[in-house]
Amino acid sequence: MNAIAKDATLTPPRYRCAEALGVVRTNQVVNTDYRLLTLDAPPEVLDCAPGQFFQLLCPGTDDDQPFLRRPMSIYDFDAQAGSLRFLYKVTGAGTRGLATLRAGDRLNVLGPLGQGFTMPDNWQRLMLVARGVGLATLAPLARLAQARGRQLTAICSARAPEFVMSLEHFRNCGAEVIVVTDSDGSSAPDALRALIEGRIASGGVDAFYTCGSARIARMLQDIGAAHGIPGEIAVEQQMACGLGMCQACVRPFRDGDKIVHRRVCREGPVFPLAGVVA
Repeated sequence: MNAIAKDATLTPPRYRCAEALGVVRTNQVVNTDYRLLTLDAPPEVLDCAPGQFFQLLCPGTDDDQPFLRRPMSIYDFDAQAGSLRFLYKVTGAGTRGLATLRAGDRLNVLGPLGQGFTMPDNWQRLMLVARGVGLATLAPLARLAQARGRQLTAICSARAPEFVMSLEHFRNCGAEVIVVTDSDGSSAPDALRALIEGRIASGGVDAFYTCGSARIARMLQDIGAAHGIPGEIAVEQQMACGLGMCQACVRPFRDGDKIVHRRVCREGPVFPLAGVVA
């Protein structure tokens, strides 16, 4: 506990969270696995940063009664329009409850929580690499990159073309979008590595961003170490409180030649890519 508390002082928390009721605007089916939930949300929960998340009080059903809130990364937010969006996969009791929401229903949300992505001035040529719902976490980052005039390449991975998501979002943010899939072999480790190495050789990459996949994280760590390219990763982890009190989301990270333990919900969920034990 003392080691975690001491480490927490290294990065001052970006905390201005609130509990509020959002009103469902739409809850659309994206494909067979995913849905996109759009809420009308009050201003006090819309001071968000890319990479942060919310704790959602998912509704119960006849078959499921979720006990804890569910952490959900922010897919999109717009303070002027008063909107907050989440892209989610229906996998368990909490997300099955979310899938029952209809226009006009209310959802209790707590956030925004955690530490978001950074974008130093010398990171001008950015590469996003993710698959599945990991792309949802990187979507707000693409908008920030566009606002700051950064060059952006988004490598979007999925099982098959019909499961690739957020392509239009990334294109609308000015990104060069590259799709790789399991079905044609383009997402295989050797093929993906060759693609990334080729981009580094031809145009250069200043930083990597990723989320979720341990396989992709390890690959980017290896490539980054070989070429001196830093990066950041949004870590996925089971949580209980989401506020740093319960210690349920503590996991190990590398800090130089030491292993330290940090709370994903409080010191993260975004961490330096090189420090993650993937």
